Amino acid sequence: MAKGIYTILLLLVSNSFMTLAWYGHLRFGTDKLLPKWGLFGIILISWLIAFFEYCAQVPANRLGFQGNGGPFSLIQLKVIQEVITLMVFVVFSAIFFKTETLQWNHFVAFLLLVGAVYFVFMK
Repeated sequence: MAKGIYTILLLLVSNSFMTLAWYGHLRFGTDKLLPKWGLFGIILISWLIAFFEYCAQVPANRLGFQGNGGPFSLIQLKVIQEVITLMVFVVFSAIFFKTETLQWNHFVAFLLLVGAVYFVFMK
């Protein structure tokens, strides 16, 4: 049970860094410093942020994988990670991109992903 909780917590941390690396530059590009860096500079900053994503993602997968004594199959790990990615992205976009609004179809899509978690754990 503890390995499963640690895996999910590490995936939350990992996806927070990933979302910041992938989408943060879209928001932070409006400040005065980052536009002067150009595309190469933004890529470099994103890679530096993504390093911390990997520092959480790799241990999460190793800890959670059944082949290493964890509670999750490879497919279960991937589905969990995708749902966490969506949850983190929704929070991120609500905080940093106030112009983006959630529509009813976004909620339906999220519910379908939660359904995917149910089905992937079904025996």
